[in-house]
Amino acid sequence: MPSRRDQIRMSGEEVAAFLAEGRTANFATVGPNGRPHLVALWYVPHGDTIETWTFAKSQKAANLRRLPQATILVETGDSYEKLRGVSMECDVELVTDTERITAIGGQLMRRYSESDEIATSAGQFARLQAPKRVGLVCRPTRITSWDHSKLGGAY
Repeated sequence: MPSRRDQIRMSGEEVAAFLAEGRTANFATVGPNGRPHLVALWYVPHGDTIETWTFAKSQKAANLRRLPQATILVETGDSYEKLRGVSMECDVELVTDTERITAIGGQLMRRYSESDEIATSAGQFARLQAPKRVGLVCRPTRITSWDHSKLGGAY
């Protein structure tokens, strides 16, 4: 009989679909004092890899220059039987090429815009913001997932 853990684990396809429908990621880096530095970020999924951006002078960027690793959590559910989530320990590439940062920012703006018109002007915003930002490409080294709905309401 499979363990409960095996029963709730998502497949690779389920992880990719879950990240595609998710909206906000909790993004943790290690701060200068050794404690977690946790922020919420919008992101663009590419399978199980996610991309985002941040201000080049932000604390998370400083943390990633020191140690290019992050733990990222995307989750949903308001009761035990509905809990679903993906936690990823990632190696993070800091992108400094302005064109690539603009592309990441443009993808973010399109993903979170409510209309094509807003997405077009948001793309212009991304181009103006890119020189002040760094891109973050997060590649998982370990993925943990759970979907408690697979238990059919049983604990």
